Amino acid sequence: QVQLDESGGGLVQAGGSLRLSCAASGRTRTFSSYVMGWFRQAPGKEREFVAAISWSGDSTSYADSVKGRFTISRDNAENTMTLQMNSLKPEDTAVYYCNALKHMRTTQALFDYWGQGTQVTVSS
Repeated sequence: QVQLDESGGGLVQAGGSLRLSCAASGRTRTFSSYVMGWFRQAPGKEREFVAAISWSGDSTSYADSVKGRFTISRDNAENTMTLQMNSLKPEDTAVYYCNALKHMRTTQALFDYWGQGTQVTVSS
């Protein structure tokens, strides 16, 4: 299976930026074949979809709440994916996770396992 490791979170003021990274290990030969995405879980809330990117990187999709502020990208040669987050808001505070998706038309994670995630805290 593919192991996913998230990093790059931190504490930032509202309006600031952060860049999250997701590194794949294990069966990385299959990483480039997956639609990949970011999810987040705020305290007391269910995990929600944030963004997705096609296996080639040519197609992306975003939750309405982050559209225009976040940018997802991937580097299949390095088995990595990033999430550039700009104009951060306090409501973006959450633990962010990466996972695969079955296809671009879904917002459901493919793998039933998750990494430890990376904490993003946005202060007002």
